[in-house]
Amino acid sequence: MTDRTLRQEVLAARRIVVKVGSSSLTTAAGGLDADRVDALVDALAKVRSRPDAPDVVLVSSGAIAAGLAPLGLERRPSDLARQQAAASVGQGLLVARYTASFARYGVRVGQVLLTAEDASRRAHYRNAYRTLDQLLAMGAMPIVNENDTVATAEIKFGDNDRLAALVAHLVRADLLVLLSDVDGLYDGDPSRPGTSRIELVRGPHDLDGIEIGSAGKAGVGTGGMVTKIEAARIATGAGIPVVLTAASQAADALAGRPTGTLFERTGNRSADRLLWLEHASSPRGALHLDAGAVEAVVHGGKSLLPAGVTQVDGDFTAGDPVDLLGENGHIVGRGLVNFDARELPRLLGRSTRELAQELGAEYEREVVHRDDLVVLRG
Repeated sequence: MTDRTLRQEVLAARRIVVKVGSSSLTTAAGGLDADRVDALVDALAKVRSRPDAPDVVLVSSGAIAAGLAPLGLERRPSDLARQQAAASVGQGLLVARYTASFARYGVRVGQVLLTAEDASRRAHYRNAYRTLDQLLAMGAMPIVNENDTVATAEIKFGDNDRLAALVAHLVRADLLVLLSDVDGLYDGDPSRPGTSRIELVRGPHDLDGIEIGSAGKAGVGTGGMVTKIEAARIATGAGIPVVLTAASQAADALAGRPTGTLFERTGNRSADRLLWLEHASSPRGALHLDAGAVEAVVHGGKSLLPAGVTQVDGDFTAGDPVDLLGENGHIVGRGLVNFDARELPRLLGRSTRELAQELGAEYEREVVHRDDLVVLRG
């Protein structure tokens, strides 16, 4: 690919997810930068105005950062309660700013707050897809964010890069664009002389030996290049190419110009919600499996039955995600369990027919159904 060649993956995309980080929308002191928000909206509106305009979904960080200054906080707090308070104040400000900016183009916005764990559940997954799809069909701009006021794991350990990859999969996007304060992936620290931008990543092997930084410049977000590489891995593995570039170059990236770094797809597209279960859920416990159950689940594509469970760890309720462990303690899968932790001990090692005869027909069911199970190790 040369600098004179437009990226056909971008130009052919009929549905695009764009993710922007906190550092690209706010100041280090907290508060939204109206000019930066307007510049991003200008780029997105330009895409929507094309004759062959693709659908666009925006995944936007910035709620916590936007709430800092109004609450008198000088920096992002470390405790969860104040992070959630800042998110509560900042989310309204963030959407109000987007609403005003998109109104310049006659575009309405729709706020969609997601929790990653909820989206791994079948009914919630379908509802999230229908909502986003309908907003796009009605010409609105969906603005997605993690529901920071209730989703503890995302605030503490990640940022919206991974969420954006999962949303791209959810809405069956053809392209994911990750916007940051860095104009692509470099083969070293971009601030050091002699490093250069990597224009194309064909697969994980292209990243061998690459020094990947873990922090952004502005200090108001939680992500860095590590989370962006992980998001690119998730998306490309699901058949979705990724462009990583600076927010200031959003217009060029969306026009197919070779800015930033392009990650080529490495897997095939699927409509499987289990990608969320694998990458976004936090297990509430674990089930230990005997050798026969491991074989049935991992290689046989079977559901997990009570007869194959030898031990239960954790305190979970029916519908929660749990890890499935082999005899050596290694994780072999993850699934949504159909029983509470307190119910399972008396069921272990017993057949569903036996349980139904003794306890009733409602106990003649799988511990984890194969439709709610993802294999993590083969």
